[in-house]
Formats: sequence, C-alpha cells, structure tokens
Amino acid sequence: MNGQNVRWGILGPGGIASTFAADLPLVPGAELAAVGSRSLATAEAFAERHGFARAHGSYAELAADPGVDVVYVATPHAFHFEGAMLCVEAGKAVLVEKPITLDLASTAQLVQAARTRGVFLMEAMWMRLNPAIRQIAQLVADGAIGSVSAIHADFGLQGPFAASHRLRDPLLGGGALLDLGVYPIHLVHLILGAPSTAHAWAHLTPERVDENTGVLLGYESGAVAALTCSINGASRNAASITGTDGRIDLPEGFMVPRSFVLNRPGKAAETFEVPFEGSGYQFEAAEVQRSLLAGELESPLMTHDTTLEVMGLLDSLRDQIGVLY
Repeated sequence: MNGQNVRWGILGPGGIASTFAADLPLVPGAELAAVGSRSLATAEAFAERHGFARAHGSYAELAADPGVDVVYVATPHAFHFEGAMLCVEAGKAVLVEKPITLDLASTAQLVQAARTRGVFLMEAMWMRLNPAIRQIAQLVADGAIGSVSAIHADFGLQGPFAASHRLRDPLLGGGALLDLGVYPIHLVHLILGAPSTAHAWAHLTPERVDENTGVLLGYESGAVAALTCSINGASRNAASITGTDGRIDLPEGFMVPRSFVLNRPGKAAETFEVPFEGSGYQFEAAEVQRSLLAGELESPLMTHDTTLEVMGLLDSLRDQIGVLY
C-alpha cells in the first residue's frame, strides 16, 4: 500500500469487472493499478477504458505485480477458486466475486490458505455492504419490527437464455441458485443467521442446472423464509421482512436498494431514502480498504464464517435439487 492509498488489480476483465471498475473512483484512496486477462489485448483495452495503469496478459503476471495490493477476482464462478488461490499464494489480498467458489470444500480450502498465509480474503457479496441493507439490519436488531417471523424474497431474470449461455452451462457453475438465489439467501442469513432446516425444489434445464427454484428455511425461533430464484421469468425482485410489530419492505432491486419502507401498526408508513452514486460496488471496495489499512485479515461485515455457512447451505440445497458441478 502507498500511504493511505490501496492499489487495486482486476483479474478477469468482463462485464461485472467493468461495473466494479467504474465505481472504484468513488472510493477515496483507491488506485487503479493493473488488469490481468488471458489476452493481453483484452487487458490493455480494459485498462485504457477504465484508467488502470498497467495491463498483464496472464493472471499469474497480475498476481506477481509488486504494485498491486488487492485483487478483485471477476471471472465466471467456475474459475473463482483458481484465480483467488493464485493471488493468495502470491501474498495478495483478494476480493472474490460471489459465489466465492462452487462448493463448501473448495471455499474452506481457500479460506484456510488465506488464514495460513496471513492474507486478507473477502467474498464480494456487495448487498451486505449496501448502506440501506446495513440500516435495515440495525433497525431489526434494535427491535423496530419486533421478533422476525417471516422473510420473503425473489430474484428472477427474464428468459429464455440460449443453451450456450453461461447461466445454463454447468461447466461455468450455471443455474439460478448460485447466480441469483445467493441474494435472497444472504438477506435471510444477515437477519436470521443459519437455518435449522432447509428444503428446496427446482425444475432443471436439459443441461441439468436449475432454472426455477424454491427454498423454504425454518428457524428454531419459529421464523420462516420463503425464497425463489429463476432464469425463466422476471419476478418482482423484491423482499419483505415481517416481524411481530411491523414489516420492512424492500423495493424492486432489493439487492441494491436506495430506499425501503417501514410499516408498523397504527403508524404511517415511513420511507427511508438512502441514495448513493454509482452502482453500489464502491461500498464493498471501501470496506476492503478499511480492513487492509486496519491490518485485518477479514471484514467483520462479511466474515469467513458467513461465507462458509452460506456455502454449506447452498451445497445442501443443490444436493436436494440434483445440481452437480
């Protein structure tokens, strides 16, 4: 690191990397240092478009770059583990796009490697760092809606997607659950923690990835969560958290909200506006930088244990619906 500045590298300059890179200048102290791709021409074009200082024609060159402090791994799901492990072994801090890997075993291996080498590692579940989501979690913790009794959330994309699309390709970790269902599941985990029971059903594509999935989670407290995700129809993509004394409604695009509504019996509905610039990726980048400057190896807002618990739950759900990678 250069004083209070943190030098960023991007591994895998695709679509999600472009959105992330566009938000990085919103983070004080973020330096756009380097880009790594399997194609030097692709890396150079990305670096020029987004203002990165250097381009590398391999992931290994990026991982070895002494002018990079932290690498954002933005490859397709199936290649997260390989890219992240490469950087960890090179001593680089890593922010890995969600889902961090395809299963619990590889996630645990990556976490252990980071801990052994004393390297910062965080899964890029940007929703949990969103300021509106953090405010909602605090309101719930403070008892604003009483005891939580139910959470409903859905995330569906309008299809149909071609058989060749990454969302239908099992070799790329395709399917609705790992790409979209992680958002409803992380919202529930943030509010209620790990469930005591978990049930899932899904309709699979001819390629044997899930295209329409329902999840029901149960808790010892009596709370339930009903969640859906799909790649064959655009749902509301909204969420609600119901408690014994009220309800919080998150609007369409609940995974990156700029507002929410608090409803309580006998009171007028309260709308909370939480505006921000950009697409919302700057908050996870800012938390990575805060953690690095504080000398932390994981973020208290997106811990290793959270990543491991959710990945274990995803493994269980995939088992039930018959999706194998």
